[in-house]
Amino acid sequence: MVKKKLLVVDDTPENLIILYKILRKEYEVLGANSGKEALLALAENRPDLILLDVMMPEMDGLEVCRILKDDSRYRDIPVIFITALSDEVDESRGFEAGAVDFLSKPVNPVILSHRVAVHLELQSQKEALTRKNQELQEALSRVKELSGLLPICMTCKKIRDDQGYWNQLESYISLHSEALFSHGYCPECAAAAMKKILPVPHLR
Repeated sequence: MVKKKLLVVDDTPENLIILYKILRKEYEVLGANSGKEALLALAENRPDLILLDVMMPEMDGLEVCRILKDDSRYRDIPVIFITALSDEVDESRGFEAGAVDFLSKPVNPVILSHRVAVHLELQSQKEALTRKNQELQEALSRVKELSGLLPICMTCKKIRDDQGYWNQLESYISLHSEALFSHGYCPECAAAAMKKILPVPHLR
């Protein structure tokens, strides 16, 4: 089975090593030691989830997260902040930037593993739901197309509606369908056609 891919971003090498050791058995772990390096890594190797430090020089984690959420290519990647900041204001800023979760340092290996697994599963379900919605839209479009394939008389161009009555093609199509498919005969045209085919009996 292909492992999910994580990008871990932290300006402290020791923290990168700790996170790598916790997660390497279950996931493919990529590392970046700055916000700029993280953005470059994204262009080359798209991860399934990002673990992002907040306090970093030059470009902090909040700015990185905002950039990701403003980019249609990356905004769906879940971001978990891992930081020494732990008060409510800091957490609120993290969620406002677009993060899905917020963990405080030092990280608890068990809690970290559970949080990562939960958010990866949520993302998988979200992607599956998106695919199902796309399939549903395609199916509805197909149903609309097929709904126009109605029994239409080849001669007079009348069609039979849901009540079994025969109506003119132009008015029915304008109300119900965009299709132009036709086949078959209405009762009147069928009778007229039979009269032409069958010989008329002679009276004696």
